[in-house]
Amino acid sequence: MFLLPYAKTHNALSRQWELLRHLPKRSPGITVSELLARLTGAGYVVSRRTVERDLHDLSLVFPLQCNDGGTPFGWYWKPGVSVELQGITLTEAVSLALVEDAVRPLLPGSMLSVLEPRFEHARQKLKGLGDGNPAARWPDKVASVRPDFNLQAPQIQAEILESLQHALISEQQVQCQYYSAHNDKRSDLTLNPLAIVQRGLVTYLIATAAPYTDIRQFAVHRFQAVEALGSPCQGLESFDLQHYLATDALQFGTPQKIQLKAWVSEFQARLIRETPLSEDMQLLPHEQGFHLSATVTDTWQLRWWVLSLGDAFVVQEPAALRQQLGDALRRAAAAYELDSPVGVNTTC
Repeated sequence: MFLLPYAKTHNALSRQWELLRHLPKRSPGITVSELLARLTGAGYVVSRRTVERDLHDLSLVFPLQCNDGGTPFGWYWKPGVSVELQGITLTEAVSLALVEDAVRPLLPGSMLSVLEPRFEHARQKLKGLGDGNPAARWPDKVASVRPDFNLQAPQIQAEILESLQHALISEQQVQCQYYSAHNDKRSDLTLNPLAIVQRGLVTYLIATAAPYTDIRQFAVHRFQAVEALGSPCQGLESFDLQHYLATDALQFGTPQKIQLKAWVSEFQARLIRETPLSEDMQLLPHEQGFHLSATVTDTWQLRWWVLSLGDAFVVQEPAALRQQLGDALRRAAAAYELDSPVGVNTTC
């Protein structure tokens, strides 16, 4: 690829800056071979001779020293020199570019404002190196996509999110108005914020609603108003976020484990083998398909997943789950009959 003189100069400066950041502050220093490996790992196309020339040129401007008392030679900053190199490495720039979108919903504005200059610096660094360093184009070559239906993310009022994040940091209760989509009702609540969790497209506040102590999930986009109270948050001492997530609470249901047994089609069995339902899952050949058994958590997510597979996954046990899913499928089938009225209730 033909590079303009400006692009060549910009790439050389970035490479030399990266090299300086790898130099240690004491003897015996770092060898040319080690520097070459680090620069190559960062995506720079460079030869050993170029590294040697860079070190020589930089030593004329910066207080660098070469340990030439033995072989291999090592380069380092001269003793007693205070060196503080501003900026970020290429690796840091790539990392920041990849995590920027992921962390935005989870950080309060005060923290984001501190990171914004770093994000902008990363974008500019990658833009400037895009033509001369393949590693700078890494964010354009990788992506993370959701495996489910491509829905649009709900809109969250920025001031609402900021208020909830502030209450979470300051460990204070909040007075709020919340809309429940399940019963189409607005309620005035006093909440104890315990955590914020991003689940797919939806951000949830994990909290208890005073005076109750059961932990609930509140979709952040459904808050109508939020006001921080001066009273301290209750229940923080006994709440452990990682333990809470391990109970599959964000799959929506109870933490109760069930022994799931089902008939699975041959094709679906091949897919399930790749992503098992549990560590103890078993698949045994059975009547033009397979018999599946697995210990899973009894959640709404389990029901939605089974229903999405249609006749490729037929629950046998527990009997109550089989009955619920059968009823839902019969209502759905009835709704698709030509002479059925529009709007048949198909709720599971």
